[in-house]
Amino acid sequence: MARAAVRSPYDARAVGEVAVATAADVDAAISAAERGAVVWRRTPAHERAAILNRAADLADARAERIAATISAENGKPLAEALGEARRSGSIIRLSAHEGSQLYGDSLPLDANPGTGQDKVGFTLRQPVGIVVAITPFNYPALLVLHKVGPALAAGNAVILKPAAATPLTALALAQLFVEAGVPEGVISVVTGSGGVLGDALVTDPRVRKISFTGSTGVGERIASIAGVKKLSLELGASSPTLVLPGADIEKAASAVAAGGYVNAGQVCISVQRVIVHREVEADFLDALLPKVQAIRTGDPFAEGVTLGPLITETEARRVERSLAQAVADGSTLLTGGERDGGFVSPAIVTGVDTRQALAQQELFGPAVAVTAVDDLDAAIDAANGTPYGLAAGVFGGTLAEGIRAMREIDAGSVHLGWTPLWRADLMPYGGFKASGYGKEGVRSTIDEMTEVKTVVMHG
Repeated sequence: MARAAVRSPYDARAVGEVAVATAADVDAAISAAERGAVVWRRTPAHERAAILNRAADLADARAERIAATISAENGKPLAEALGEARRSGSIIRLSAHEGSQLYGDSLPLDANPGTGQDKVGFTLRQPVGIVVAITPFNYPALLVLHKVGPALAAGNAVILKPAAATPLTALALAQLFVEAGVPEGVISVVTGSGGVLGDALVTDPRVRKISFTGSTGVGERIASIAGVKKLSLELGASSPTLVLPGADIEKAASAVAAGGYVNAGQVCISVQRVIVHREVEADFLDALLPKVQAIRTGDPFAEGVTLGPLITETEARRVERSLAQAVADGSTLLTGGERDGGFVSPAIVTGVDTRQALAQQELFGPAVAVTAVDDLDAAIDAANGTPYGLAAGVFGGTLAEGIRAMREIDAGSVHLGWTPLWRADLMPYGGFKASGYGKEGVRSTIDEMTEVKTVVMHG
């Protein structure tokens, strides 16, 4: 089998090597998953939970090692990678618990006209069978475990296709489950090109569920070719944060300076747009500018570095072009935007019209676009004025305005008093419009990775 090097986005050194899978390998993985799924669905929930809890203990013990792998292949600063790796054990434990709590409902069949009390009805939840999990590069541990943990906990077999740029973390996580005692065939990892492997994975009728996180374009293709099976698609975003009169400007600026630039802006719930009331725009920019200029770029393993490179130099060039286009469209580059190899210095762009490409398209880079508005109506219109609807944040405003914002902003998550860049592993997570459909968050994911069966006992 062919092998491929995995290279650091920081200095292009080889940090590992993985197999390059083929369509034949996909077929073998699905065949193995068919056998594994039969064994695993018959394994009692308490036994599955015990195995997952052992995997969680291993994740805790190896958190620093996993973090180093994340930084090496993803390029994010080690402190960020540690934060991600240290959530691994808790996600697996939460999955183990929720997977053991698959309650059904009793059905009041005697409420049906013509039915007496000689019948009893109830629902059962059962695993879908084989789950394909396709994950992106930006959170190579977190987003893997939000799919794999619930899939296994609910009794499914899972085939994981990680991003080609970050397969090493996925393999390290899969190893935790194997060592913890997951039966053969229940978890597989296929590494290689999504273009080669993706169609084979998503079109196979033996696969009953696809959970994908990635671009809207790829999600649309999956939806068009997958056939009759369950889909969860977590896609693109252009997430807004509203800053209204009455906001704690210092708090809002600090939150945006974190939420717009963490992981070099390569986060679907990154603060891409700030929609600020003109009354507080100057104060907000005065508070934000020094915080953004203080962000330190460099070697992800170096002390004090808070911004690493983008995943590839090609991506850095794309972000550079997007910022240049925004300036050509009439916006002002207040700071940053210079490219050096795979790095783009953290940028603030002001005077951005919601109709501009910088607002309409997902940037996935270290920049924030600032749009000034005159009132709450205009702020909500701007928040809703893109094809996306993943998450939004609101600072300031009155209680009535906050309630109106939470009801009228079309996004899967709305945060009052914070930016969109916040997620609890137990909460439902997913978007509206072109941001996809289906929910993650461990309990929600387990719901999506099981099926409901109605049972009627006729007396």
